Amino acid sequence: MIVVATADFEVYHGVVNELRDRGTTFTTVELDEELPQRTSVVISDADSADAFADATTVVADPDDPRRAVDRALAAVRGDGGRTIIGVDPGRKPGIAVLTGETVVAAFQVPLSDAVDVIEREAADASAPVVRIGDGSRLESATLVNDLEDVRVELVDETGTTPYLGTGARGMGDVLAAVNIARLEGEVADEREIEPTAGEIQVIKDRSREQSEHNRAIDEGLARRVAAGELTVDEALARHRDDGTGSETGSSETDDADGSEPSS
Repeated sequence: MIVVATADFEVYHGVVNELRDRGTTFTTVELDEELPQRTSVVISDADSADAFADATTVVADPDDPRRAVDRALAAVRGDGGRTIIGVDPGRKPGIAVLTGETVVAAFQVPLSDAVDVIEREAADASAPVVRIGDGSRLESATLVNDLEDVRVELVDETGTTPYLGTGARGMGDVLAAVNIARLEGEVADEREIEPTAGEIQVIKDRSREQSEHNRAIDEGLARRVAAGELTVDEALARHRDDGTGSETGSSETDDADGSEPSS
């Protein structure tokens, strides 16, 4: 059983709400009370944890109660608390965080935010592993190359996207990330990808969609986006600052649908 014992109101409130949200069985005690015989782990604050030196204790940060609950649940299940983060790459990667065999968190964020989310979830974890699907070549390469100080594995993601029944729309990337997390891959320190002409065109088309003036970035900037050096928004800003836009189909006089003006 998980026992919450703390004099810190913020820790108490955050941890108890997190445990309730997960439907977890737990109890609370005052600091001067005996622990129940069935105690498996105690969640406390930094100032009070020493009072429970004879028990498995998790120190909770009042600003991050979820992480303390994750560690407590891992201790109860006896899975060693190893964190594995699965990532289904794309423009908005699905991210699943597993402790042992249990999914403890899931996210879907823009690619530009994904590394921060992954590194935050890996911080202070026991031997964390990040497993990234090998599809969406450019996006997966960006993630592999930008992640630091964590073991990264590149996983064959064939067959990891599940069938989505009624009401499950929008969950595919996260569920695929769960499946990717459960597959061993090849350790990858970096991934070099030469973008194809089609991939460059996709980036240029995306920049046109995001541009206020229906203008696409040039190929040089598109290649930098493909390499993860720039986001599309950053490339558009440079495109405006440089006064470029001389490419075919990218001038300000283009029609709204992107077609060439008639002569």
